[in-house]
Amino acid sequence: MEERNSHIDELIAAFLSGGLDKEAREELEAWIAASEDNRRYFMQQQEIWFSAVQEEERTHYDADRAFEVFRQRVAEHRTSKQPKRTIGWKSVFKYAAAVLVVGLVSFFSYQKGESNLKEALTQVEVEAPLGAQTRLRLPDGTLVVLNAGSRLVYPQDFGVDNREVELSGEGYFEVARNEKLPFHVQTPSLSVRVLGTKFNFRDYPNDEEAVVSLLEGKVALDNRLHAEAEMILLPNEQVTLDKEEGRMRKKSAKVREILEWTSGRLFFDEMPLPEVAKILERSYGVHITFATDSLRDFRFYGSFSRSEQGIKDILQALVKTGKVRYTQTNKEITLY
Repeated sequence: MEERNSHIDELIAAFLSGGLDKEAREELEAWIAASEDNRRYFMQQQEIWFSAVQEEERTHYDADRAFEVFRQRVAEHRTSKQPKRTIGWKSVFKYAAAVLVVGLVSFFSYQKGESNLKEALTQVEVEAPLGAQTRLRLPDGTLVVLNAGSRLVYPQDFGVDNREVELSGEGYFEVARNEKLPFHVQTPSLSVRVLGTKFNFRDYPNDEEAVVSLLEGKVALDNRLHAEAEMILLPNEQVTLDKEEGRMRKKSAKVREILEWTSGRLFFDEMPLPEVAKILERSYGVHITFATDSLRDFRFYGSFSRSEQGIKDILQALVKTGKVRYTQTNKEITLY
């Protein structure tokens, strides 16, 4: 088994450094597809690989050195009883992402040359299932945090001729600056163009609105539902697109509060109960219905930690307002 793991580790390291030939790549892909355990092992080793090479090493990349550090980290991981290093998230979210991998373009492949990337033919799709969040680095170094029930799709040649991604759901972006290649995020409703900035983009398919909130830098927004002038967003501003009306509206916003979700918190600031219900459904994987229509006008204020408080804690907080009661059967919740 140890011999087998060593061989697979070598294939993974070669793959991430862009040095895997077609036959070996097919062997690795077949191994990943063979079982869920293999897929999770691949994700785990990929995380170890990214932690093995420090930022200064990425500037002058040495594949042999990187692989040696990777092997050391793998050995440490197997012998240590401590949880493995995560990218700033609690272990409850460690394997939440459902990643469909046919061929993964690593940061190191991106650094080694555009020609290797152009050979790739498929796309990479990353999902954060209901009840979970996912954090990832794109090949150009951009940080993305996906909220529950969200999906991000980007091409294998990302960073070569374009930096375009497709979003469904909600994502927070810290975009690596590249003036030659603007960064684009698209949903069916909105297109966001940036050079280097930090912003939040929410556009779930079943939501009535798409919302972009800017923390730092500057972004340009194009309405994909209705012809109107491009809108520029500055820090602590927010654009809301009403999908039915098809118009964008800009206002000031407390963006840091909006970003509470990226640190595992749920923040409701006088939010209508139907919106609260949507967030709870995505965050805890439940289904909420209203037995009383008058509750749809009720607004709720509260701040909760997902790691410390479950769905029942939040439902009890609603009950304490004296205006809401509930019944629950497994994942089905009724408010009345």
